[in-house]
Amino acid sequence: MSDDLTNDIPANGEEKLNNVISLDGLYENWFLDYASYVILDRAVPHINDGLKPVQRRILHSLKEMDDGRFNKAANVIGHTMKYHPHGDASIGDAMVQIGQKSLLIDTQGNWGDPVTGDSAAAPRYIEARLSKFANEVVFNPDTTNWQASYDGRNKEPLTLPVKFPLLLAQGAEGIAVGLATKVLPHNFVELLDASVEVLRGNRPNLMPDFSTGGMADCSNYNEGQRGGRVRVRARIVERDKKTLAITEIPFSTTTGSLIDSVIAANDKGKIKIKKIEDNTAKDVEIIIHLAPGISPDVTIDALYAFTDCEVSISPNTCVIQDDKPRFVSVNDMLVECTETTKDLLKQELEIRLKELMEKIFFSSLLKIFIQEGMYKHPDYESSTNFEEVVGVLNRLFEPFFPQFYREILPEDYKRLIDKPMSSITRFDVKKTDEQIKNLQDEIKEVKHHLKHLNDYAIAWFEKLKDKYGKDRGRKTELRTFDKVEAAQVALANVKLYVNRVDGFVGSGLKRDDNVELVGECSDIDDIIVFRGDGRFSVVRIQDKVFVGKDIIHVAVFKKNDERTIYNMVYKDGESGVSYVKRFAVTGITRDKEYDLTKGTKGSKSLYFSANPNGEAEVINIQLKPHSKLKKLQFDLDFAEIGIKGRGSMGNIVTKYPVKKITLKSKGVSTLAGRKIWYDEVLKRLNADGRGKYLGEFDGDDRVLTVMSNGVYELTSFDLNNHFDDKMIVIEKYDPEKVYTVVHFEGKAKNYMVKRFVFENTAIGRQTSIISDENGSKLIIISGAAQAVVKVEQLKGKTQIPEVVELNLADLIDVKGMKAMGNRLSAHVVQSVELIAEHDDAADVPDPAPDSVEATEIIQTPEDKTTVDAPPAADAPVNNISEEKPAKKIDLEITNPDDIDMDDKGQLGLF
Repeated sequence: MSDDLTNDIPANGEEKLNNVISLDGLYENWFLDYASYVILDRAVPHINDGLKPVQRRILHSLKEMDDGRFNKAANVIGHTMKYHPHGDASIGDAMVQIGQKSLLIDTQGNWGDPVTGDSAAAPRYIEARLSKFANEVVFNPDTTNWQASYDGRNKEPLTLPVKFPLLLAQGAEGIAVGLATKVLPHNFVELLDASVEVLRGNRPNLMPDFSTGGMADCSNYNEGQRGGRVRVRARIVERDKKTLAITEIPFSTTTGSLIDSVIAANDKGKIKIKKIEDNTAKDVEIIIHLAPGISPDVTIDALYAFTDCEVSISPNTCVIQDDKPRFVSVNDMLVECTETTKDLLKQELEIRLKELMEKIFFSSLLKIFIQEGMYKHPDYESSTNFEEVVGVLNRLFEPFFPQFYREILPEDYKRLIDKPMSSITRFDVKKTDEQIKNLQDEIKEVKHHLKHLNDYAIAWFEKLKDKYGKDRGRKTELRTFDKVEAAQVALANVKLYVNRVDGFVGSGLKRDDNVELVGECSDIDDIIVFRGDGRFSVVRIQDKVFVGKDIIHVAVFKKNDERTIYNMVYKDGESGVSYVKRFAVTGITRDKEYDLTKGTKGSKSLYFSANPNGEAEVINIQLKPHSKLKKLQFDLDFAEIGIKGRGSMGNIVTKYPVKKITLKSKGVSTLAGRKIWYDEVLKRLNADGRGKYLGEFDGDDRVLTVMSNGVYELTSFDLNNHFDDKMIVIEKYDPEKVYTVVHFEGKAKNYMVKRFVFENTAIGRQTSIISDENGSKLIIISGAAQAVVKVEQLKGKTQIPEVVELNLADLIDVKGMKAMGNRLSAHVVQSVELIAEHDDAADVPDPAPDSVEATEIIQTPEDKTTVDAPPAADAPVNNISEEKPAKKIDLEITNPDDIDMDDKGQLGLF
């Protein structure tokens, strides 16, 4: 404390310090002013034009400098500093971000790459100019609201009159004081289509679209508002069983950051790869070489679970509206932008209407001035000052005042008298009349647009789409993602050990006489431990954790696994009775002990086995000698025991003491085959009943997939499998099922048909079922017994068009899969279309029936009742054909109560 201040403090300390200003008021006022400035003038875009102030000033400067040629970015930055109160670095960064979006600015030079993360060259090396789209859509000085720049020397736009939902097209991100915004970009063409739908009275439903492509799950988009979430994934292609290729990356990542995340996951043991290469040039191509024995399907899921191949984006659509920050959904934002565009178009039409009327006004004024000879009137020629001229012309024009839409002002007379005499003497009345008529026609058109403003706005958006929408299709594929459980795809990167005597499990146990290796697991797995006292618990994998002594079984725990069945025999400590039970362990609480016995003191497990597919073995139980026992041993088949909950008491095995239990024979699964479905949305297999049912799978059963290029592959029914988007057939593989294929043979240029069964190839091996010649392609594949096609062909030398229907089963017998097949037709085939599939030859309708049977006669023996069956409701009544006698159906009635008369007195059957 200074001496001067010390001297100001009274000795008794009762009086306060003098000249001290409270910080409370300063903090409240200054902080709020600063926060408001950052929110309104720096970080958050305006809803009217979708721009932050720095972006708006850059575009305004480009417009002022625009002469059709490129300008050095450094010059644009310098010009913008007239309006922007911050340094050149912030202007340059903002300009590069606008240029990289390829919408408002045409760029020249190295502007960096948002995909690879490469930065742009220095501003003195790169150039820019406004795009044609920006010149047409963003600027109009007549409809712009202006304000003074920060130093008062210049005028800058308050907002630009943008006639397009620019904010939704470009997206925006900013962090202010206590506030943030994150508007995701949307597709250019979809925004225009949605704006048209808004004008037609329909509410839009926008989904984001990213320039980096990839796949996005927008099921929880929440219209871009707080609380929503978008999951974005890279596009990963399986080149072969040892190679994966990333061809598109998620939004907000770069190839460099994605590769770093993959390397980090590999170093942590989450995935196992041999090498990763970045071959990105014009298009993204990151090649991942897998280590031997690693599944590509599991690796793809692991990349989504542990790397930046999947990112989650939380949108937050905050904008400035009416000088306040507001949270608006993207759909409401589009409605607002569409109405703003409509209002700007109305203003432009009204301005144009006024300009046209002014042109007609002055042309009419000039025409009368010259035709009536006012320019040579004595009073006009003798006038000595402007006021006298105005008085004379007012008197001369007075009879013509009703012809004008407004009052003639002195300024109008000034324009008249400024006309040179040469233009007056060369005045062409006929040409002026034609010009006035053209102006009147244009006025009529403008008034029509004003009257039908909605249709005019729709035409505006459609014009933008036709003019600038080419090559701006959607890049991000909208998909619904299945949640990848990290525990299911984590690589087994640690070894699990157990010390059964001392009761420890973990990955860091020191090897000694009591420690044994259980197997491998991942560092995020849960471990299930069963003890001899009939209790079990589930713990997270650790270096070393105590779980209780006398451990009888340790394994990796799979949550909600209903197929792993535990077979158990235990003795109740109180009664001495032995019980048998079979159960599964699904949902549990980690680190909590569960008792599988009746819970009495002294209870213990006598026999225990874990069966991954519900196997039921046979055991031999030996009893201790007892006076009442004649048989001291017997067999127990677990297949006869029902599977119940883990808390069930179980069935009584014996009331007598058990001496020993031994395994007599291993059993087979007692569970039904696993029911598998294929979800066409997620493109994944599942056991939850979603999508197309493929059947019950067990053991070595396989899934057959056929691609559109004529390649087939057999896969396992592992739920982690991935399937190609070009897949056209997926079903359970049946080695005896006959398939019919129509294919075009590229060398002979013929349509061929063949029937065959798919060979039982190795899992993952891809085999073509059509010719390898260039131009060969798969046309139709059917697994039905009878496939009927419609063939359009040109017949004869005159090439007469003909349409025929063919049952493909009649054209060729079943042959080998590699056979080329028979020609579909001897004539020139124009097209082939599958029109019907039947599983039985009896189901195929006769193309030309001789007659239709009206009545079926049901005849019975003497002890049977004869019934006339009525014709089908949709069958026409014709005479019974002599060539095709009526069908005979025998119906035996053994119970008289089964016969009854209906209300019309006819005999009917229940």
